[in-house]
Amino acid sequence: MFGKIINELRSHAPFTLFGALTGIVLVIVFRDIPHDIAENMFYVFHPLHLCLSAVVTAAMYRKYLAKEPQGVKLFLKVMIIGYVGSVSVGTLSDSLIPFWGEALLSMPHRHVHIGFVEKWWFINPLVIAAIVIGYKKPLTKSPHAFHVLVSTWASLFHMLMALDHGRSVPYLGIFVFLFLAVWIPCCFGDIVFPLLFVPGEHKHSCCCGH
Repeated sequence: MFGKIINELRSHAPFTLFGALTGIVLVIVFRDIPHDIAENMFYVFHPLHLCLSAVVTAAMYRKYLAKEPQGVKLFLKVMIIGYVGSVSVGTLSDSLIPFWGEALLSMPHRHVHIGFVEKWWFINPLVIAAIVIGYKKPLTKSPHAFHVLVSTWASLFHMLMALDHGRSVPYLGIFVFLFLAVWIPCCFGDIVFPLLFVPGEHKHSCCCGH
């Protein structure tokens, strides 16, 4: 398992680096974007990221339990793992790590935006629907570059909400936290997290989730 995690982190690094670079380009373009528009953009990319993660997490877990009898018990297992995995890791990636960066970079308008709480009526139904898709169609392959870009841009607009338009922009610091916000959480959420709950006899069949 440890070797698999290292390999996944290594293979995901180029995608994440590219995503962080696109984030810096968007910072240059949108550095003076009004905070309310940045928030609206965050609530476009953040739910999309959670849905992508929910599909892959649920599908990964469902795939490794393919030999178990189908029914309500299996569905509830997939629903719980898919929800906790996607929402917890997605919130860490899109909100908590960016907020940590905002605090360390002394951004004046920093605030933690917890999507599944602030917009519970919007995000939670979308995530549940995505989990059902992952349960019905347990395909763990997804366009990883697209997933990385969506996650990066969600983190980016979270940080853009914290910027002061009258101050200089800490581009290097933003780049570092964009990279960290995507690299470890996404790999852990889609691949490692669901495997933690797979019975030992099924783990030999593990494969890459992207």
